[in-house]
Amino acid sequence: IDQLVKSKKLDVKDIEGQWETFLIQVVEKPMAGVDRALVIAGSDKRGTIYGIYDVSEQIGISPWYWWSDVPVAHKEALWVKPGRYVQSPSVKYRGIFINDEAPALSNWVESKYGNVKPSHKPPIPVGIVNYNHEFYTKVFELLLRMKANYLWPAMWNNAFNEDDPENPRLADEYGIVLGTSHQEPMLRAQKEWDRRYYTTLGHWNYYKHPDTLENFWREGIRRNKNYESIITMGLRGANDTEIAGDIHANIKTIENIVLRQQKIISEEMNPDITVVPQSWCLYKEILDYYNKGMSVPENITLLWPDDNWGNIRRLPSKEERKRSGGAGVYYHFDYHGDPRSYEWINTNPIAKIWDQMTLAKQYGADRIWIVNVGHFKGYELPMEYFLSLAWNTDRWTNANINEYTRLWAARDFGPEYANEIADILSKYTKFNGRRKPESLSPHTYSLINYHEAENVVNEYNKLAHQAEILYNKLPPEKRDPFYQVALFPTKICALVNELYVTAAKNNLYAAQKRASTNDMAIQTRLLFQADTSMMTYYNQVFANGKWNHLYGSDTPGLYRLDASSKKQSRCH
Repeated sequence: IDQLVKSKKLDVKDIEGQWETFLIQVVEKPMAGVDRALVIAGSDKRGTIYGIYDVSEQIGISPWYWWSDVPVAHKEALWVKPGRYVQSPSVKYRGIFINDEAPALSNWVESKYGNVKPSHKPPIPVGIVNYNHEFYTKVFELLLRMKANYLWPAMWNNAFNEDDPENPRLADEYGIVLGTSHQEPMLRAQKEWDRRYYTTLGHWNYYKHPDTLENFWREGIRRNKNYESIITMGLRGANDTEIAGDIHANIKTIENIVLRQQKIISEEMNPDITVVPQSWCLYKEILDYYNKGMSVPENITLLWPDDNWGNIRRLPSKEERKRSGGAGVYYHFDYHGDPRSYEWINTNPIAKIWDQMTLAKQYGADRIWIVNVGHFKGYELPMEYFLSLAWNTDRWTNANINEYTRLWAARDFGPEYANEIADILSKYTKFNGRRKPESLSPHTYSLINYHEAENVVNEYNKLAHQAEILYNKLPPEKRDPFYQVALFPTKICALVNELYVTAAKNNLYAAQKRASTNDMAIQTRLLFQADTSMMTYYNQVFANGKWNHLYGSDTPGLYRLDASSKKQSRCH
């Protein structure tokens, strides 16, 4: 590349000194003995990687070739248009948070990679699921293929840096910027604290153990200082809870904590802390503290959260947009907590993602975009859309949301059925978006007004029937990926909606003392059995069990049958 630039055969003025920018260009007679070359040049390491993977995608390799079994079709010839092609990101740091990973993803990882070898130094107890580098390198590659660069690793019962020391080393080698979740400051996992101190000191508590916590943080910064990271600042209570105490006292304490954290960073990494990336997520009560006047150092990126349900709570004001640290967004496709968790299946229409994240960009929240993707598998379309939007917010607008879905389907399944596949993907997420499966009950839809319940069931069953027909039309090698991203979620969600409505009829008919009450009870039980059969097929039969455990064995939220009940007129 340097020789091409020096000989004036390649102009790099568009990428030189830029962040993660790449150039793809056909160059005539680049060197002796070569008539023509396709040149990929990056402004930096990741810029080059993105350029290579962009070409890889153009020749037919989906980012999901491993994670969704998308086949790679052989091409007899590859053709390149002449000209110059330059890309750079709209958002600086773009990534995902693997969260709420147990039991589904953790059981899958354990079945593939076993458990971490117990040790005393670092302290690793028996039975820790092995989220090792063999797992994470597949995640790293996927992220880079989607032009992402940032990761918060799984943390419910794991410590990314200690469970496998190759994890952080290879992340840095691949070019992935590491962070820790919004509740885990200074590059330390909560489990690193728990394994050392929980039996003697209890949960981390700055009021009780400030010196121990500061030494704990210092060790984390010292350990990871040579790896590219964004350091999470601040502090919440253990297990993602609010710090106990008076709000005004907590504000003063947390302000002091951040100053102490910055002092550690200046001593261990760089005296100029403004060049060390830092973020502070204003999650739950921390946003309330901020709104009540909690001060934040100018250089820290403020990470604005949604309400856990995909609605951004607040965005930076005109004055806040002047801060040198900038702003970002912490978004959710999955949530574990009150008032209701949703962790099972994709319920995220990409139109809503566009609405909220484009608004964030308009208000200057473009330093970091990170999305909670739960157990990861099953969120293929919204995850890639989120990252595509972060890469190029100008390219994807409200006018071409359907085009994005069509192009996504065409890339992975071919153009012949792309419109039909896109329609299924759009509709099932639309239906799930209006009421998530975990929020359903027999009382959700009315049986007596406007045919509401009947219409919901009919719409979903019609869509599931369309997906089934399309599955049988596809070439055999494309059926497995289609089953994963379209057929299974559509069929299982149609079944769940019908099950709840049938259970509601069972309740209503019993109250009305109808003779057909028992018919509805029998039908409800049959739907339960169908649900169990479908989940068993996905986990144990489909793709020879490759994805076993990833959707659990039960559909969450369903009312379970009371086996001890002698009544046939009701199901629970």
